[in-house]
Order: sequence, then structure tokens, then C-alpha cells
Amino acid sequence: MAATSPDGPQPGPRSPPQGLGTAGLATFRSPKWLPGGNLQTIWAARVSVAYQGPGPVFRRERWDTPDGDFIDVDFAFESTAQPGPADPPQPLLVLFHGLEGSSTGHYSLAVADEARRRGWAYAVPHFRGCSGELNRGPRAYHSGDFEEIGWILTRLRARARAPLWVVGISLGGNALMRWAAEAGESAGALARAVVSVCSPLDLAAAGEAIDSGFNRQVYARMFLATMKPKALAKLAQHPGLFDGQRLRQARTLWEFDDVFTGPLHGFAGTQDYWGRASALPHLPRICIPALAVNARNDPFIPAHSLPRPGQTGQVELWQPAHGGHVGFARGAPPGHLRAMPRAVLDWLAQH
Repeated sequence: MAATSPDGPQPGPRSPPQGLGTAGLATFRSPKWLPGGNLQTIWAARVSVAYQGPGPVFRRERWDTPDGDFIDVDFAFESTAQPGPADPPQPLLVLFHGLEGSSTGHYSLAVADEARRRGWAYAVPHFRGCSGELNRGPRAYHSGDFEEIGWILTRLRARARAPLWVVGISLGGNALMRWAAEAGESAGALARAVVSVCSPLDLAAAGEAIDSGFNRQVYARMFLATMKPKALAKLAQHPGLFDGQRLRQARTLWEFDDVFTGPLHGFAGTQDYWGRASALPHLPRICIPALAVNARNDPFIPAHSLPRPGQTGQVELWQPAHGGHVGFARGAPPGHLRAMPRAVLDWLAQH
């Protein structure tokens, strides 16, 4: 059993990962009317019900960053009651969104709904440029942005009365796992436990998958439709920052990251970025309770690239056959998205 302290449970010895998971989403199956990873992905994002009743009312805070930029953090479900000295602290759940995501994304709202049901406070920090306003600095965000994750969690922990529960979706999950690995034993001072959901822990394998065939025509084009205009706005803000003509000609994530994401964040290019930012080789260094959830039919992430038992140290793995990319819809059409948040928050509550 984990030891306790005034700050709540602290990490202690734990059993190794239970294969590919024996609970939660490990055995998830999509309904028969929703076959295949692509349909499960698109349906969840466009059609399924993410929230029961009125959606969350977010309170936004703007934080100045140490390098003169800013990020926006959205908060919901904060208790207004003044706790007494002996009262347990209200849990704070933090969600890091995925590529071009925000607090209003379908998965963010689905997780918010489950947090509300449990009485947990909820916070969604936006990566730079993702809150609806272009950030000021000559940079954006990237899949291995663990220093930014650490700075955000430190600020959130300073206002909380106990360590945080933290979930990262897709890109946000890879960055979160990179942070947990880099922080090592010190991570427990900020986070009780961390979960990555449908995260590209091997960025090269995921990037190649998105840039190929059907995925290139649908998903890569969808991402580039918002990423390229924001990058060009960044170039207008900081003339000469990168080669605008190369960026305009980019038709794949590889080409975009080679001219924009990689060089702006200290990488030599796409190959260097995807290699150094990937969380997969660093998972054994994570010392706090950690869970990686990946559907094996995720069109963004090839099943052969997923972590295997014995490669991840203490990180637990859930790898259901179904679910697509942050899909996990259940029920009769149009379906609901409660399965993933409920299972993930159940797992967090055990820690």
C-alpha cells in the first residue's frame, strides 16, 4: 500500500503491468453498428453525445509564461465552499488536449461530464495558440513539450491542497508521459497518477501512418487546414522565422514539422523531433502510477508500434481491439462517450 503524507498518497512499490490490462477499457468493444477504426474515430468526434445536460461553464485564466508569452487555462466545477482544516481537498483533474484541441473538444467535454458527476474540479490548460488567440512568442507547441507540462503542473499544484490527477489525450498524452519520465521520483510531488489516452508514443510510426493513403487525404488534410494558417500568422508576427514558401507547399505532417514544429522548438527537423520527443523509450523511467490506453485499431497509431508488456517498467497498458482514435462510443445511435472517461477516472480514483 502506498505511504501517506500531508500531501496525500505518495508513490510506493507496485506490481508490474498486468499484461495488456484486465480492467477498464482493456476489453472494450464498439457496438456492431459502429465497425472499424475510422468510423469509430469520426463518429465519436462528429456525432456521439459527449455531455449529458448543459455543458460546463468554463472560467478562463491567462497565465504569463517565463519567456514572455502566455497560455490560457480553463477551469470548471470548482467548489465555492470554504474547506475546514480537516476537510478532504476537492480533487483536481487536469486534462492536456491533443493536436489542435481545446477545452471544447468532444473528449474534453466527455471527461468534464465524468468529473462533474464525481464532484472533481477540472482544468484544461491550452497549449500555446490553441485557446482561440495566437500566442505572442516565436514558438507554438509540440509532442514532447515536457518542460511546459512541468511548469503548468507546478502552478496548478501550488493552488491545490493535494497532488493532481492528470490525463493527456493524443499529443498531450505523449508530452505528459515525457514529463513523468523526466521528472522521475519528483513527479509524485505534483501528480498522484497520469494517464495517456490514444497517444502516439512512437511519433515516427504515428506520423507515417497519418501521412499515408486514406489518412493523408482525411486526417492530415484536416490537421493542416488549421495548423498552416496559424503558422503563417506566426510568420507575419515574426518575419523571417521560417521559410513561408516551404510551409505553404507542405502536404504532410512530415513536411510541416520539418519546416515549422521541429526547428521552432530546438530540433534539427522532423526526424530529430519525432525521435527525441517520443515517450516510448522513456516509459521505464516513470516512477508514479501511470496508465497508457491505446486502441489497437486506432488509424493514427499502428498496433505494431504500441508498447508491449515488459517494455514499460511500471506503466500499465490497456490495449482494446476497438475504439479508434479517442472513440470508445457505446450504446444505440448516436452513441455516448462515457466509457473512456468513466474507466480512466475509476483507475485514477484508485490512486
